[in-house]
Amino acid sequence: MNFLNLPQNQVESKTYFSVQKKFDYKNISLLQNYITEQGKILPRRMNNLTSKQQRDLTHAIKQARILALLPFLNQEN
Repeated sequence: MNFLNLPQNQVESKTYFSVQKKFDYKNISLLQNYITEQGKILPRRMNNLTSKQQRDLTHAIKQARILALLPFLNQEN
C-alpha cells in the first residue's frame, strides 16, 4: 500500500494558498483573516495550512507589521 496516496474517501481541502501560491504582505484583508482580535497569529491547526504555508504566512504578517501595514497589538479600549 502506498501511504503517500490519500484514501478514496478523503478529499484534500483547498485553501487560498494552495491555489494562489504567492504570499503578499500588501494584501492586508487576507492577512487579517489569520490574526486574532488581539493581533496574534493564529496557529496552524486553526488555519488548516501546511507548515511551509504557515511559515510563509508568518513571514508576510511580520513584514506587514514592520512596514506599519498591520498593528503589532490591537489597542482598542
